[in-house]
Amino acid sequence: MIDLIKCLKFIGSGVFLTLGLLAGAFLIGLALGCAFSIFRRTKIGGPLVSGVISVLRGTPVLLQLSIIYFTSASITGIRLSVLSAGIITFGINSAAYVSEIFRSGINSLPKGQFEACQTLEIPKYHMWKRVIFPQVLLNILPALVNEAVALMKETAIIGIIGGMDIMRSAQAVAAENYEYFLPLCIAGVYYYALVMIIEWIGRKIEKRHVYT
Repeated sequence: MIDLIKCLKFIGSGVFLTLGLLAGAFLIGLALGCAFSIFRRTKIGGPLVSGVISVLRGTPVLLQLSIIYFTSASITGIRLSVLSAGIITFGINSAAYVSEIFRSGINSLPKGQFEACQTLEIPKYHMWKRVIFPQVLLNILPALVNEAVALMKETAIIGIIGGMDIMRSAQAVAAENYEYFLPLCIAGVYYYALVMIIEWIGRKIEKRHVYT
């Protein structure tokens, strides 16, 4: 018989790793995705970035995680921790999808926005920072929230390399007690609660910047 309180605490301890992976990976994905979307509009960087995105979207995240975690020491001489490997892998992978989100947001803007900036001779850096991206971010905010939710659930594969996140903690409890239904249900409740929090934050940001 599983001790429910002990089970809740043990599985709940995995929330910290899950949130750490989500926060780090989402920030990397947002920054890289933004950069990718800009470079794709250049003649030289466009084909290269498109190729990188194609590889990232066309190969399993588990494969990418395994390559980064198990080969980083032999290639770079640096042994990555489970958290570091997870953040890097999920961040780079998320960047491929965030880049597509940014691309659709940029393409949704009237071409006159870019033409006006060129006419006024606004430097490209300020054009992207002050004119284009503020509008794009408002348009793609719901899509970014969906990406954050998907990314959080995707981090569950960190258990493959030994990360004790929510899902791996639930599996450990299940294996120890030979009872799988309750631990997995508890893990599901934790994930659902985190999803609700992410969506609530997204709605608050959207209302603050769109309806004011």
